[in-house]
Amino acid sequence: MKFNKRIVSVALTAMMLTAAVGCGKSDKTDEAEEGLTWESIEDNAGEEESTEEASVEEEPAEEIVSAEIPAGMYRSELTGEPISESLKDQRPIAVMVDNESAALPHFGTAECDVVYEMMNSTQNGRITRLMCMMKDWGSIKQLGSIRSTRPTNIILAAEWNAVLCHDGGPKVHIDPYLAKEWGTNHFSGTFSRVDNGKKREYTEYILSGDLENNFSGSSFSTTYNEFTPDGVKENHFNFTPWGNEINLQDKGYAKCLDATTIDIIPFTHNSSKLVYNEETKEYEYYDYGNIHKDGEDGEVLSFKNVILQKCTFNQLDDHGYLIYNCIDINQPGYYCTNGKATDIVWTKTGELVKTQFFDSQANELEINNGKTYIALVPADTWDQLVIQ
Repeated sequence: MKFNKRIVSVALTAMMLTAAVGCGKSDKTDEAEEGLTWESIEDNAGEEESTEEASVEEEPAEEIVSAEIPAGMYRSELTGEPISESLKDQRPIAVMVDNESAALPHFGTAECDVVYEMMNSTQNGRITRLMCMMKDWGSIKQLGSIRSTRPTNIILAAEWNAVLCHDGGPKVHIDPYLAKEWGTNHFSGTFSRVDNGKKREYTEYILSGDLENNFSGSSFSTTYNEFTPDGVKENHFNFTPWGNEINLQDKGYAKCLDATTIDIIPFTHNSSKLVYNEETKEYEYYDYGNIHKDGEDGEVLSFKNVILQKCTFNQLDDHGYLIYNCIDINQPGYYCTNGKATDIVWTKTGELVKTQFFDSQANELEINNGKTYIALVPADTWDQLVIQ
């Protein structure tokens, strides 16, 4: 017997409404509902409609239609937003940016597509450092200041096939990773010095033309190469169709929390916080108690998406240098967008495999188009996170 999709849709909707609790869905899911898929329905379908079903007027199923991408543009694999098609095959850069208070204000970070924040050392109040991903690096006027890298950053940059931009690092820890065949595409200490009245360690920036000069003086490809992980050139994230936007309270998740303030207390030195702006529908980044504004034009560093990953780490020496265990499976996290948060699971199975995120229903996490902030939060302080 052929099923009427409208009837099944109504039945499923009723089941979901019955199970709904508050912002999300009950943790308990009926086994029959759990096993019900369109594939199983149609595989068992016959050719004839039943008399009862035929009496119900057929209505077309609601479809999500993508908005048209403007001519000469494509959807960025970093943000899901339309950018020039001339950039489609260009590799992004991953830039190590100092996050010490003496290094502020930052320049150019608000123009980056994805920003990672993670503990740089177990000492000095677990100070953090930013790794800023940028696709259209040819548009850079000033970005930085640039500082040293750590092993975790090398691994994460590789999952984007990004060229890592930094100024050295603890050689005993980073050299084994940079020596890997996929880890050799990096520029270290080759950028411009800006007389900003600060100590030399806070004066290195990527200025206009610096990257072009670096690439022309190297054998590195500016376009994706053989070490590009599967799927990265298309979409590193599972973005919602262009022109659409998701709200977590509409997804039927068992856990759907208010998330207008995300206080990352584990980053004690920096006092990192993200606060939701109802007008812009983005999360604005704060550190050291102040909203983060670009030193060039005052633009606020803000994000459509916030991803928090619980991650264990190993301290490597007495200096507090460490490596996150960012290659792991089925580890917990949170996804925040539009003032709400839900629990997720993240998995990364190898150095050249992208991190994947899954929702509480074991589907690949769908996220909104726009810029994304990702924090690797130490597992030993994960419970100190405040989302409210």
